[in-house]
Amino acid sequence: MSQVDVLIIGAGAAGLHCAATAAARGKSVLLLDHAKQAGKKILISGGGRCNFTNMYTSPENFLSQNPHFCKSALSRYTPWDFIALVEKHGIAYHEKTLGQLFCDESAKDIVRMLMAECDTYGARVQLRTEILDVSYANDQYQVKTSQGSYQASKLVIACGGLSMPKLGATPLGYQLAEQFGHSVLPVRAGLVPFTLHDADKERYAELSGLAVDVVASNERSSFKEAMLFTHRGLSGPSILQISSYWLPGEAVSLDLLPSTDVLAELQQLRTDRPKLGLRTVLQQWFPKRLALTLADQHQWPDKNLADCNNALLTQVAETLNSWQVKPNGTEGYRTAEVTLGGVNTDEVSSRTMASNLQPGLFFIGEVLDVTGWLGGYNFQWAWASANAAGESV
Repeated sequence: MSQVDVLIIGAGAAGLHCAATAAARGKSVLLLDHAKQAGKKILISGGGRCNFTNMYTSPENFLSQNPHFCKSALSRYTPWDFIALVEKHGIAYHEKTLGQLFCDESAKDIVRMLMAECDTYGARVQLRTEILDVSYANDQYQVKTSQGSYQASKLVIACGGLSMPKLGATPLGYQLAEQFGHSVLPVRAGLVPFTLHDADKERYAELSGLAVDVVASNERSSFKEAMLFTHRGLSGPSILQISSYWLPGEAVSLDLLPSTDVLAELQQLRTDRPKLGLRTVLQQWFPKRLALTLADQHQWPDKNLADCNNALLTQVAETLNSWQVKPNGTEGYRTAEVTLGGVNTDEVSSRTMASNLQPGLFFIGEVLDVTGWLGGYNFQWAWASANAAGESV
């Protein structure tokens, strides 16, 4: 049975960064993963360019039952620490919007960088290795795999959540947490498109592929970004963001004309240009397909503003500034970018990511009940939590 200081399960963003960090401190590190390729989620992120961090990362950008948990790790390993690593490896990058940093060339650059760091410090990354059994005795973890058995005094769980099963996501991290006495908070898909009820799907079918800027909100949060109509429902950044704050059965409010007081605008137009048609105004504000679909759905008449009473203009304004949509559900883990919920952070040290219940056991990245917004925040959590554990194992 091969002996190392640190065994890490999961060769994603958190696992790779933790392996290099621990190895840089002189620890012998073995990282195991069942996949054929390391960093698969990194490779497809950001449209293949990897939105590897966000310059404005703060604890407010994360969801967790314990909102204070992420503060320590994030404050000790900041976006600028990771940017320094990216620059050290000569990777060109740019800011897209809202502090989101992307590689100029390819997400492969980030995976190559993490693998090079592991290589430099002697951390072994072993792929195509199925985990068959994990046990603990005499202060040592024994991990039986399809490629042999390994032993270490420190075990780091970095195998992520359930999102994107096509990339190899499994519940292994949660199962291991429960095996060693940890509670796992209910999990569900986050940063995920909404599906609509059949009647709505039919109604908006012609709008598939159309994008508009909106404010998507509910009583818990609000996001001003683009929304995309799809053949099954709604997507785009604003929808992915609000999905993490949405619960089944709830409606979502969509302001289709952010920063416009539609009622005041319509009343002013009625005074200034009374012969202007209501539907003409809608087509000046929206793509024609959307304008006519909204008008038909709400039975707004095709008449001049002069002939529109206040009740009608108020109804139009309320719809456009606060369109209520009740999703049927979400696309689920198949397309979700993250998994909400996970290992209960009350049972983990926020400083080291070590289990408070089991000696030598650590949890990092998405497997924990810490979920970031869209826009590089989840990667920054991966780097920060991995650094905290890597410095402590």
